[in-house]
Amino acid sequence: MGCISSKQAVSASPDFDISEAIEDDWSVISASSIKQRRGSGGASVKKANKVRKERKEEKEEKEKDKDKESEEEEEERKDNEGLELQRSKKGSVNGKSTFSVRFGNLHKVEAEQIIAGWPSWLSAAAGEAIHGWLPLRADSFEKLEKIGQGTYSTVYRARDVETGRIVALKKVRFDNFQPESVMFMSREITILRRLDHPNIMKLEGIITSRLSCSIYLVFEYMEHDLAGLVSCPDIKFSVAQVKCYMQQLLSAIEHCHLLGVMHRDIKASNILVNNEGVLKLADFGLANILRPKHKQILTSRVVTLWYRPPELILGSTSYGVSVDLWSVGCVFAELLIGKPLFKGRTEVEQLHKIFKLCGSPPDEYWKKSKFPHAAMFKPHHPYESTLRERFREFPTTALNLIETLLSVEPPKRGTASSALISEFFNTKPYACEPSSLPKYPPNKEIDAKCREEARRKTGGVGVRGSGVLRKPRRSRTSLQEPNSTSKFAVTEVLFHSLTIIPAVII
Repeated sequence: MGCISSKQAVSASPDFDISEAIEDDWSVISASSIKQRRGSGGASVKKANKVRKERKEEKEEKEKDKDKESEEEEEERKDNEGLELQRSKKGSVNGKSTFSVRFGNLHKVEAEQIIAGWPSWLSAAAGEAIHGWLPLRADSFEKLEKIGQGTYSTVYRARDVETGRIVALKKVRFDNFQPESVMFMSREITILRRLDHPNIMKLEGIITSRLSCSIYLVFEYMEHDLAGLVSCPDIKFSVAQVKCYMQQLLSAIEHCHLLGVMHRDIKASNILVNNEGVLKLADFGLANILRPKHKQILTSRVVTLWYRPPELILGSTSYGVSVDLWSVGCVFAELLIGKPLFKGRTEVEQLHKIFKLCGSPPDEYWKKSKFPHAAMFKPHHPYESTLRERFREFPTTALNLIETLLSVEPPKRGTASSALISEFFNTKPYACEPSSLPKYPPNKEIDAKCREEARRKTGGVGVRGSGVLRKPRRSRTSLQEPNSTSKFAVTEVLFHSLTIIPAVII
């Protein structure tokens, strides 16, 4: 399916049909003719004067109506300024074709957006998201290299032609221009504009074209992501550095949750870091807005598998911000151990790894929760947590926080605010200043994949900090992508401010 060109005429009611005016004129002429044919003789002059007077009155009345119509049309024109006029055939009178002039009934805001240069398809689908902004021109930026690849988007490093500033361009792809894809994009833009925090990526602008259905989101360029830094063999974080990163991450999450926003795809590759040590949470493509007073049916097909909480694997469609806290716990452990904590290849394997380390929920929890996939995934025998034994070398305060965040029961994970005031951040060594963090060469997940591919070609993979070679691991590409494509996916309600738009997660 092709895109909708913004050059298409905008058609809508009300209609002003010339055929009606022609019919009215004909009625006037016919009535006058009848009057002229009535009577004769000495009263002819008197009647002629009367006819002329009637015609004059009719003419004046018609001019008044015309002036009134002109005023109404002028008001309509102002309300819909800049909209295109559409000519369409509208029947015939006496065998002659007529046409009606249609004035667009789009809202004034949408009209202004089209005048400003936004494509009509984008203004119609995401008018609220782009309200008050002007589109950026594609020729204002020069693409330099691809730095990221996701399920729904591609990220490039680019240069602002005018200023020379380096930026990141996120190209949003649409699946055959399906409405659901546009709605996801619209929601991401809306959420990014709502959030305002130093540890959250700020949307700087949108590049679009009247002739193309692709759009680019413009962001500040960040040199690293945590996935790239963690996978680098030469980098090992100290406890103070981990505290610095975690403090910034939890501050970003706290801001999101206070505004009712669930990220739903927190993972190391979506957490960016610049050369000044500032961490920023990115990629809100799967984010959603919580409405406590509305009953929401959410999809469980969110969050990358390695960072997905057990309740989502079990098929929960009624959950809250605690899903983000589980993912934060996974990232926390990853920073400390230098590799992802749960690397399952399937949902069954992932859940088994979770229960084996964190323990399985008690029977009361299974009965109360009524998960759709509980019968399929519930273990025959309960698991006890082995987390403290496995990570006994961690500081006790770190273990306490990880244990809280990785609770298999969502209510026990606490909040981002409670995590920020936990003992972990209030004991020595304290979190270092971001500016004191080392300056690393650019490191992103895509760089880590290139390094892994190169090691595989050499016939072995080196273990960090050792000279031991072990069997090559499977590529993590497929495992790192969100497993959110399913024909059995639950219908989810997308919220745009106060607008409710039903869409299916695909």
